[in-house]
Amino acid sequence: MSPQSSSARRINVKRLLHRIVGYLLDGAAFALSGLLAFELRFEGVLPASYLSPMVVSLCIWFAAKQVAFVAGKLDRGNWRYTSADDAVRIVLVNSAGSFLGCIVIVLLLGPNGVPHSVFIVDWMVSCMLTVGSRLAVRLIRTSRGSRRPEGERARTLIYGAGSAGLALLTELRHNQSLKCDVIGLIDDDPSKAQLVLGGKAVLGTGADLTALARKRDIKRVLIAIPSATGSQMVRILKFALDAGVEYKMVPGLGNLIEGAGLGKQLKDVAVEDLLGRKPVHLDQDSIRKRIQGKVIMVTGAGGSIGSEICRQIARFDPFALIGFDEAETPLFQIDRELARTFPRLVFHPELGNITHTATLRRVMDRYQPSILYHAAAYKHVPMMERHVFAAVENNIFGTWSVAQEAVNHGVEDFVMISSDKAVRPTSMMGATKRVAELVIRAFQREGGTKFVAVRFGNVLGSNGSVVPIFKEQIAAGGPVTVTHPDMCRYFMTIPEAAQLVLQAFSIGKGGEVFVLDMGEPVKIIDLARNLILLSGFQPDRDIRIDFTGLRPGEKLFEELNMHDEYLVATSHDQIKSYLCPVQLDAREMKAYLRELRQISNEQDVGRLLLLLKELILDYNPGSQLLRAALSVQPNLAVAAKHQAPARRPETVLTPNRAQTTRVN
Repeated sequence: MSPQSSSARRINVKRLLHRIVGYLLDGAAFALSGLLAFELRFEGVLPASYLSPMVVSLCIWFAAKQVAFVAGKLDRGNWRYTSADDAVRIVLVNSAGSFLGCIVIVLLLGPNGVPHSVFIVDWMVSCMLTVGSRLAVRLIRTSRGSRRPEGERARTLIYGAGSAGLALLTELRHNQSLKCDVIGLIDDDPSKAQLVLGGKAVLGTGADLTALARKRDIKRVLIAIPSATGSQMVRILKFALDAGVEYKMVPGLGNLIEGAGLGKQLKDVAVEDLLGRKPVHLDQDSIRKRIQGKVIMVTGAGGSIGSEICRQIARFDPFALIGFDEAETPLFQIDRELARTFPRLVFHPELGNITHTATLRRVMDRYQPSILYHAAAYKHVPMMERHVFAAVENNIFGTWSVAQEAVNHGVEDFVMISSDKAVRPTSMMGATKRVAELVIRAFQREGGTKFVAVRFGNVLGSNGSVVPIFKEQIAAGGPVTVTHPDMCRYFMTIPEAAQLVLQAFSIGKGGEVFVLDMGEPVKIIDLARNLILLSGFQPDRDIRIDFTGLRPGEKLFEELNMHDEYLVATSHDQIKSYLCPVQLDAREMKAYLRELRQISNEQDVGRLLLLLKELILDYNPGSQLLRAALSVQPNLAVAAKHQAPARRPETVLTPNRAQTTRVN
């Protein structure tokens, strides 16, 4: 016999024994309730004429109530977990059993065989005994667990006396493996002060945490406020740090539904919790309808965004998923992860560069994808200011190659990942992403494949983003470097970014640019301070913050749409859609790209900036890039004077120049 089958057999035997003991205890309660009912009715002196009716009644009640308890499945519960809902069920089932017994007794003994008051007393005593026995078992088991030696468990306060806090208190009582000795609760609502909830007192507010921690030797605080805003979480975090206690938080309801038990879902506070962002809710049905059974291809599948897109797509049962990337190790890692997490998924990792048309053609010939997510791009602003032609090659020509092959191979839907830096760009990265948007709009005008773009803000935790850099600096003891005290950015999490892509694909009709409603922009200095707090330090006291000045190509703030783009309503309340009335067609775009190819071959920065200015009238190159170009071409000075107009007119672009025309 295998160890697994032996263990299962022991569990079944133990369960059977528990059930038999339960039957016996309930049976004893039924018999005792009937006996007490007769004794109470006749004040302890039972007439001989009622002895036989009493015996018959006891047997009938015993059988009827056992049948009712089995039918009500009360014989399957674990008494140590008896709840208020269970108590209500026990009373209802007792009522059904007593009623059934009464009918049988009256039919057998006649209406005058047993006094009517006996029926009522029996029902009341039976309810008290069956409910009381279960609550007694729960009380005994709970008290035995709470008497575990104090040294094994951390003295804990629960921050939040609402429903989440009380649910957590119940879980901690039952789950002794969490090693928490709950001393009490705290809540910022003053009306809850000194209340006793779930047997534990509300000892004060967050402002009292330091004093309570010192007075009661508190070691841990569990934050049970899943709906807390970012500012509330920062405030709570400061209280916990000042008190010098360990802290964790209860996640939101969605995480609890997907998880297994409240206590096991306790997690460290993350920077996204401090942003206080409302989660994105996907329209699962529309996405599944579009993805299920389809062959999907993702370029840049090894990157932080591309890999998350793969994870999200895998949930919707595609026929096959092709991950395309030139980075071998990240592609290998996402291949292993998907094989482990989604064993039924057919995933094909394909190595290649998006600028190599022959490789793209070979992969698309082999798999014939129906949907393509284009996430491959160079994205680091300062790096692209130094390597402008690498940005042009990858972000513009790479996008053209992928889009062209998508059209040639009959791809139904093409979704490109863009950036908020493409709006009135000041960097080469932003300018090339803006041209990439123009490229797919040009293809959209040709018909066939449906092209849409999705603009992201800064993605928390993505490769090379500000959060990992700040964490490295904090781990090294500081200083944390921020470019400017007024710099703001829109932020979103990696899952939010991937979900936006899937949702935009499901609602797009072609030619749109989609933007997630990212709330208010966040100051980078505030983000740095919050990360220092999360690491257990005090900003400016334990970890210094230094300002280094804007880097080449950077702006103080980012925007999400251009003046000539107009808002179009979507079916999703957290997603905005923008359309531009003026677009280049594929022929015009090819003419520009031929000239751009010649410029790239000659590595002519000056002509590159002039051409980009023709394509993107509100592109304002960085001073460092302009100086580099002017050192070669002094007559480029005119380009430096071009500023984005306060109200940009609509434009019609030709392959040779940008001609501005006003539309009446």
